[in-house]
Amino acid sequence: MSKLSTALLSFSLPLLAGTIIFVSAGHWNLPMVWAVLGGLTVFSLALIITADPGLLQERCSPGPGNQDRFSQPVGIVLFLGHWILVGLDVGRFQWSVAPVGVQVAGLAGYIAALGVMFWAMRVNPFYSSVVRVQRDRGHRLVAAGPYRFVRHPGYAASILAFLSGGLAFGSLIAMLPIVAFAGLFIRRTLVEDQMLLRELEGYAEYAQRVRYRLIPGLF
Repeated sequence: MSKLSTALLSFSLPLLAGTIIFVSAGHWNLPMVWAVLGGLTVFSLALIITADPGLLQERCSPGPGNQDRFSQPVGIVLFLGHWILVGLDVGRFQWSVAPVGVQVAGLAGYIAALGVMFWAMRVNPFYSSVVRVQRDRGHRLVAAGPYRFVRHPGYAASILAFLSGGLAFGSLIAMLPIVAFAGLFIRRTLVEDQMLLRELEGYAEYAQRVRYRLIPGLF
């Protein structure tokens, strides 16, 4: 897959989200929506420029052996509902618009979460978009960077990004599908952790050293 193809696929998410939100809102004057989408676009661009080419290929076109075929289709439905609710709420009806301070705090949390996700992806060339052991890519244990603190730092950052990004959009009612999506990601974490314990060499010993999956001292 070429860099151009990867770039187009990476930028498709902020483009799709923006299109759905702004069409649902009926106008473009939503500064916090632009800020969140801008952060996501910068993240995607930085990843394309700096990430391992094999990682980009795997994330855009993963290999065989996915062991969680439930999360992605359900997640797509939840995110579509989230974006539609955001547009309708903050753009048209103001059912449950969050205070500006909450939106700004959400944006700060979102940017921080993207930073941790970027760190995890730069350290771990096997950070796939599906749940599989990548024997075809020489999958090995990664215990550096944020993986020193929790076993799934990318998932922890993703959950924070979902929740804080949802607050930054400014719609409280649109947080309902995002909370459900966060629960879906916790389930995915458990599925992947069990798979790695069974199938990835050295992971069981690593799990004894790094005890927590997502939150140090808690889970």
